[in-house]
Amino acid sequence: MPLPPAPTKRADLLSSKDFDAPAARTPKRPARKQDVQVEHPTSVLNTSVRNDRPQAKAALTHKPELVLVSEAPATARLTPRVETRSKKRARTGPTKLFVLDTNVLLHDPMCLFRFEEHDIYLPMIVLEELDGHKKGMTEVARNARQTSRTLDALAGTPGADIALGFQLDSTGHRDAGGKLLFQTQPLNYTLPTSLPQGKADNQILGVVEALRQKYAPREVVLVSKDINMRVKARALGLATDDYQNDKTLEDGDLLYSGALALPTDFWATHGQTVESWQQGQHTFYKVDGPAVPSMHINQFVFFESPGEPSLYARVTEIRGTTAVLKTLRDFTHLKNAVWGVTTRNREQNFAMNLLMDPEVDFVTLTGTAGTGKTLMALAAGLTQVLDDRRYTEIIVTRATVSVGEDIGFLPGTEEEKMGPWMGALDDNLEVLGKTDTNAGEWGRAATNELIRSRIKIKSMNFMRGRTFLNKYVIIDEAQNLTPKQMKTLITRAGPGTKIICMGNLAQIDTPYLTEGSSGLTFAVDKFKGWPHGGHITLARGERSRLADFASEVL
Repeated sequence: MPLPPAPTKRADLLSSKDFDAPAARTPKRPARKQDVQVEHPTSVLNTSVRNDRPQAKAALTHKPELVLVSEAPATARLTPRVETRSKKRARTGPTKLFVLDTNVLLHDPMCLFRFEEHDIYLPMIVLEELDGHKKGMTEVARNARQTSRTLDALAGTPGADIALGFQLDSTGHRDAGGKLLFQTQPLNYTLPTSLPQGKADNQILGVVEALRQKYAPREVVLVSKDINMRVKARALGLATDDYQNDKTLEDGDLLYSGALALPTDFWATHGQTVESWQQGQHTFYKVDGPAVPSMHINQFVFFESPGEPSLYARVTEIRGTTAVLKTLRDFTHLKNAVWGVTTRNREQNFAMNLLMDPEVDFVTLTGTAGTGKTLMALAAGLTQVLDDRRYTEIIVTRATVSVGEDIGFLPGTEEEKMGPWMGALDDNLEVLGKTDTNAGEWGRAATNELIRSRIKIKSMNFMRGRTFLNKYVIIDEAQNLTPKQMKTLITRAGPGTKIICMGNLAQIDTPYLTEGSSGLTFAVDKFKGWPHGGHITLARGERSRLADFASEVL
């Protein structure tokens, strides 16, 4: 291919000095468009660049970047350099071969691209089981169809050979550097006679055994969500592991609590250059010191030490080692009661500050039974809907997961079907309806009717495609939601909508969900530090002494 004609205008000339320093690589030029033709040993890149716009460089992120490479003293070529979106971990040893069980593909359709540089092997029986789950409208059926489409896209890559395997990054997933291998021929293996030969799990175990002998000393690992499958694999001397990518946290104790106790020497180390000012009812403190890097936006900090003034504040701004703290509104006092409800401990006061703040759009509350999650959320919602007119109505939903055996179909409309699941809502409304002691029997009845008219009970099954405008949305028992369901509900929020997610991670009733993989844990971790979101873990139960003791000892 002939070289492009030499540039005739001075602004287009490129000299070796332009590449000596980073600051000289993008000289200022008049505002105009130009076409740059680049010669590459295998391909030609045509790129249209507008040099006077600073956004041009940012727009080329994750795209081929032009770098001058001198091949000979007299010639110079521009070759493309592709930057990956994230830095891959340095390889610490030889790549592994992971054999995936069917339940992993049905659990996460994108699991094929979560194993970094390692290779993936799919036995033929896995494809057969995958085909058997593709029909229906359940989550498992949708995942099966998505996995089949992904496999078809990988197999349809031009020039791919099924015997050599398909490159996992051929469909645009740069983080996956390994290959996808299919079982294309029978494998010889011997299993104990006590294992039925026709069962799918045992056939997968046989494939793993055959691959271990064939690729020795390379490590072959079976990945399965089935605990019994992993136990049998270990009994046969096979390497196995659970699918860990769906777990947000390995240990539930590492979950972000939303509150931080300041060290006892906080004022000694941070009080040298502290600045304070008054704005409305709140006092702001600008502090600088070593404790700031461990803070997050909207995290509550408190300082309690005998003989020194206490501090209860929320982090509103962080810049390097400098943070701005905003004092809280005291909802433990009767003059600040919310719908007749006052907070009884420190964490409840933190939670009420989040619930009553119009700048916080997303609030997550976790805690054991009886810590006041539903009562505070309802009280704050009724005050902001009926008194402040900040929202138009309250929408309550929850995951309909039974503790024991299901009682069968429920008659009636959508709200009537959800009625038995909303016993906690009725109990808390009964408490809130008795807060006004001055009103008589007729007054309380009218108040209850008004409250009921502003509360809508909705089922999660019909949330897809909806948009909530100026609504106060309460998602109860959120620990029973998967991360995908949590995303579906949160993305329903329109302008002016506030979403409250509540749950107890110690009471998960959904099969295959743990504290680490729950949608509530997922939301708490992902929204940590967002300026318009907040979280607090309620520590002390206030329901009754019986409930508190039962939570501790049972």
